[in-house]
Amino acid sequence: MGPVLYIHGMGGSAGEAAHYEPLFPGSPVLGLDYRTDTPWETGAEIREAAEKLAAEQGRIILIANSIGAYYSLHAGIDPLVRRAYLISPILDMEKLISGMMAQAGVTEAELEQKGVIPTSFGVDLSWKYLRWVRAHPLRWDAPTEILYGSLDTFTTRETAESFAKAHGAGLTVMEGGEHWFHTEAQMTFLDDWIRDTERKKAE
Repeated sequence: MGPVLYIHGMGGSAGEAAHYEPLFPGSPVLGLDYRTDTPWETGAEIREAAEKLAAEQGRIILIANSIGAYYSLHAGIDPLVRRAYLISPILDMEKLISGMMAQAGVTEAELEQKGVIPTSFGVDLSWKYLRWVRAHPLRWDAPTEILYGSLDTFTTRETAESFAKAHGAGLTVMEGGEHWFHTEAQMTFLDDWIRDTERKKAE
């Protein structure tokens, strides 16, 4: 089946990878404890880990959560990925940043002038980050399955559907699911989604 590489979301940890070990019996499951928080730096960390794992054990199965999925999509690891499971992925970062700017009452001119603006909700807005996002649209070419919660407030359903259509990805929607899959019902749904997909791929 090949090795599994797990990329956590904001506030998560590599230790979350242990949850997925029973879903991939006989396969090593590695979580990456990345140290950076920009797509260009974290993408490089992910690429390094994926290249090492693939060289040692073959093409990987990628499981990536939230912003970890966004970083992974910019890591240039498509040829190394046998299959990707994206959980509540951030798929339109520019739209997300624009929404945060509106929430904070920050204009583009202000952000360009100041460079970085802290917000009351704990996220620093960065002109360099926004410019990078605009200059690097998502390009992805690996077999992909997406899990999306209908109550996700970070990525719209339309965005998830558009990405899935454009990239030939499977899209599974949990009605009533949130961006953060964490309740017993949500985690059961997530586990069943992976098990069912793996079973179908094996048939």
